[in-house]
Amino acid sequence: MAVTTSAAAAPIRKLKGATLDRFLLRRYGRTWDSVPLPGVHAKDLSPAAVRSFRELASQSGRLTPADLRVSIPTLLNRLKLTEGDYLKRAAVLLFHEDPERFVTGAFVKIGFFRSESDLAYHDLVHGGLFNQVAQTVDLLRTKYLKAAISYEGLQRIESFPVPYDALREAVLNALVHRDYAVTAPVQIRVYEERLVIWNPAVLPEGWTQQTLVGPHVSHPYNPDIANTFFRAGEIEAWGRGIDRIFAACRKAGSPKPSLRLDAGGIWTEFPFSPDYLKAISTPAPAPGGSNVGKGEKWGEKWGEKWGEKILKRRQRIAQLMLENPKISTLELAAALDMSTSGVEKHLGALREAGLIRRIGPAKGGHWEVTL
Repeated sequence: MAVTTSAAAAPIRKLKGATLDRFLLRRYGRTWDSVPLPGVHAKDLSPAAVRSFRELASQSGRLTPADLRVSIPTLLNRLKLTEGDYLKRAAVLLFHEDPERFVTGAFVKIGFFRSESDLAYHDLVHGGLFNQVAQTVDLLRTKYLKAAISYEGLQRIESFPVPYDALREAVLNALVHRDYAVTAPVQIRVYEERLVIWNPAVLPEGWTQQTLVGPHVSHPYNPDIANTFFRAGEIEAWGRGIDRIFAACRKAGSPKPSLRLDAGGIWTEFPFSPDYLKAISTPAPAPGGSNVGKGEKWGEKWGEKWGEKILKRRQRIAQLMLENPKISTLELAAALDMSTSGVEKHLGALREAGLIRRIGPAKGGHWEVTL
């Protein structure tokens, strides 16, 4: 006797890892950052991190002076970062010196890539979330992104490929709204022509990529973390973070960034404008003078002798000297991400070629670019 069924049995889906964690949290009406973390107490948090928060919150005016004068345990309680006798995960991420002891991957990885497979150098940013935001933005602006230099009279103008407000908002979004159940860190890749930020993320149920880039209400994935950043004046509470990024780029005349959602997270990409790329490839003019054509002369005279890679490095040294004639060897080494002995070899070659000369003593003198 044959037995038939009207429909095949649905396969059982096995949940594991971060997916299982999210499922269980939703079932019990919890968010990841609101889960208590036994074994950590207010005395284990960084006083410096809490002090920085108090200063930010005082400037924002989103907490009263009386709120900010209370003890650390009372402040954490008022920020809803405690549950009974326990601190929540959010408190540890925000204010602990080493949150990675409790949350794997709670850091930022930054790298400069010559190509997709060629990593030139990288940095890791650790600590509480307020420190991670500040240090990440600072590193990107001082080490990873070159400023195009121009002058208006004697005023030196620096133009970056990603506007400060857009960059800061994107870093905040990546750290405040990321899925911390995923053990991979936030990753920022900088290339010659673009900057890309990736963070593990899960959109609210029913949301699509189009919802994310369009008008939407605030629906933070980590509400306790987001509330603390809001009280500090670092973010708004209206779901306008993405719009603020686009607006900052429009105001600065920078190309429109793109957002892409995949199974693992969100990619935010900032393309650099052709004008910026052209500007950083040409030595900046000195105040009150002009360097028009000098790049071509360097190439004609020394490109064949030195090779393209060495030529670019030595052109960069000359450019830095034009921008700051009193620049030291240590400062040159930091700007070029190389050793002082390596810089000195380049300086010797440039002096021998008659392209630079030192005016005055090592301390108190200055550089002159002669070509």
